[in-house]
Amino acid sequence: FICGTTRAVEQALSLGHSRERIFQTSGMILKPEFYEPIQVNRNEERAKLGLAPDTPTGLILFGGQGSNVMYSIAKLLGNAQAKLQLILICGRNESLAERIRSLPTKNKIHVEGFTDKIPRFMYLSDFLIGKPGPGSISEAVQMKLPVIIERNAWTLPQERYNAQWIEENKLGMVLKNFNHIERAVNELLEPQNLEETKLRVSAIQNRAVFEIPEILERILQSR
Repeated sequence: FICGTTRAVEQALSLGHSRERIFQTSGMILKPEFYEPIQVNRNEERAKLGLAPDTPTGLILFGGQGSNVMYSIAKLLGNAQAKLQLILICGRNESLAERIRSLPTKNKIHVEGFTDKIPRFMYLSDFLIGKPGPGSISEAVQMKLPVIIERNAWTLPQERYNAQWIEENKLGMVLKNFNHIERAVNELLEPQNLEETKLRVSAIQNRAVFEIPEILERILQSR
């Protein structure tokens, strides 16, 4: 068993598996491109998307198929009083992308369809709004982004601990629903709060993609 958290190690032990068959990594395995330096000018790249170079930018990402909740979030934050702007990645949900593009907003927004440039868009952002999936959370933390996610009765059982992990490590905010997203963003963007959260996120060092080959090699050698 290769486990990305101490909690997962404890679960494996509690199920009766021996310690010698359990290996802990520093996180979840990510694609190598999340470790590669992004050689672009952040302000210039924002400007190419029609965004202001120096305005707090939120990335809204709900997987490859998008989610209709993105429309509600875009409507609330697109017309929020706070000074901010949004990048929304709608994936293959073209109808959702068109609905959001036609949404009248006070704040600047950029709508993107399916893309394999997630590291680039995370690099251009200051925080992530999304679902409590292990992949998107791990990617955001690797790219030094605080996260705002949702946890409620509809959250998948296997994803509930992800929200708990965010709370325990103070890496962002966990909401019961996104109806209060404007208040949450305002709180996160308070200068001291944002700085402290970013410091905690930056302290997380996930090296799983490099650790796992070494673990597999040790297992093979032992056999």
